[in-house]
This record gives sequence, C-alpha cells and structure tokens, in this order.
Amino acid sequence: MNIQYYASDIRVIINFMKDYLIDTHAHIDMLISEYSQTLDSVLTDMREYSVKKAIIPSVEVKTLRSVVNIANSNKNIYGMVGIFPTEAKTYSDEIEYDLKTIAENNTKIVAVGEIGLDYYWDKSFVDLQKEVFIKQIKLANELNLPIVVHDREAHKDCFDIIKEYNKTSSVLFHCFSGSVEFMKECVKEGWYIAIGGVVTFKNAVKIKEVATEVPIEKLVLETDSPYLTPVPYRGKMNKPAYVRFVAEEIANLRNMSVNELINITTENAERFFGI
Repeated sequence: MNIQYYASDIRVIINFMKDYLIDTHAHIDMLISEYSQTLDSVLTDMREYSVKKAIIPSVEVKTLRSVVNIANSNKNIYGMVGIFPTEAKTYSDEIEYDLKTIAENNTKIVAVGEIGLDYYWDKSFVDLQKEVFIKQIKLANELNLPIVVHDREAHKDCFDIIKEYNKTSSVLFHCFSGSVEFMKECVKEGWYIAIGGVVTFKNAVKIKEVATEVPIEKLVLETDSPYLTPVPYRGKMNKPAYVRFVAEEIANLRNMSVNELINITTENAERFFGI
C-alpha cells in the first residue's frame, strides 16, 4: 500500500492512498428513469474513470423508494433521504415519518439531503420552504446523520437557519454557488463545500476562485448528474464517471497533482458520510 506524506501548516499528516474518486451527489435514479441508463452501465463507466463510490440524493416523495432500492443494490452506491425545497408543499408528518423510518432501517442511507432553500424558480412559498428545511435539519440531528444543503440564491437564509437550528449534524453545501467570502464563513462553521462540473466552464470565475481558496480538508467533489456536465462533455448527459474532470480542473487550479487531490477529497467524503 502506498503512503503519502504532505505538509499542512506545521503538521505532517499521513494518508493512505485511495486512488479512486467519489461522486458525492449523483441522481442515478434519474439517469435510469429519464435517460434510459442502466445501473450496470453507470457502474461500468465509473470503473473506467476510477470512480468507486457514488451517493444519490433524494428530491421528491415519488422517487424516494427508488433511491433506497438503488443504494441497496450495490455495495458502492449510497443514498440520502430528504425533500427538495421546491417540493416543500408535498411535505407532511407522514412523509417525515417515512424519511425517518427509511433512514433508521437502511444502513446505506448516509445523509439527509438534498434539503434547503431555492429562490430561483419560485419565491411564492419561501416561508414554507424555510419551515420544511428546519424540520429536516431537526430530523437529521435526531438521526445523527449529516445534512446536504441545496442553496440557490438563498445564501444568507440558508446560513442563518443552519446556524440557528442545526445542533449536531455535519453540513455540506452541495453545488456551491456562493462567493469566496461566503465560503470562508461556511468553513469557519466547520461546514464542507462540494464543487461540481461548473468549475470547468470557461467563464465560471467565481467558483474557480472558490475552488482555489477553499481549505482542501473541507472540499469534496460531485457531478449533480445528469445536470451540469463538465467540459469536455458540456451540453451532454452528465454521469458520475465525469467527476474525474472536476478533479482534474481543481488540481490544475490549485497547482497540485491530480492524484493528491483525489486522495484528499476522497478521504474527506468518506469521513463526512461515514462510508
């Protein structure tokens, strides 16, 4: 087994080389149901690009069970339970009970997500979004699971709500879209930052700056497939295998080797999700 040594401040940290990637946010259920992919084909592509593990977020009530079933069907696929902010009107005590029961009875469920606030599509029920977000934060605390946050044009409200209501759960901002300054405020709280394919876009200046400056011990990688496909496949269907292009771009931005970046971010993901 290879051992890598690297310096961080005045400490010397010993890491065992992982040599594989983790896609921390991939809608594999959508690839199967909407893009005619099979789980076997997704896994084959992942192996080709040295992507070993992937985590499927939950978005809506009607697909919750499929996320769980896919996660349970392969040792390297994991799932989350949660209701997306734009689906807040579907949330109920019964749904919360289902989320809790599923998480308590499935070891492959490793987070509550993706949950949060989305002010881009519809701001007519912001108060309800906040209410449902708070309920799911409390649920994550009760389940002792981390939280994966969807934050679109709602940075301050997301930050304030998590700060007030989250007591025990680790926090990851999925598909981070804030500024360097907002990233630094999140990291001060001990929260993690996930970066995906947008960082490969030529004019994505803000996220490139974030990718360069985020403390590497708080960085994880994702695709958000089938969306936000990285260069060189931008405009086509995204898939977990393409998280490698995210790693390559960030390594280039940070002037470090791709293998080193992969090793560190994989270890970060495994630590955060307990996988």
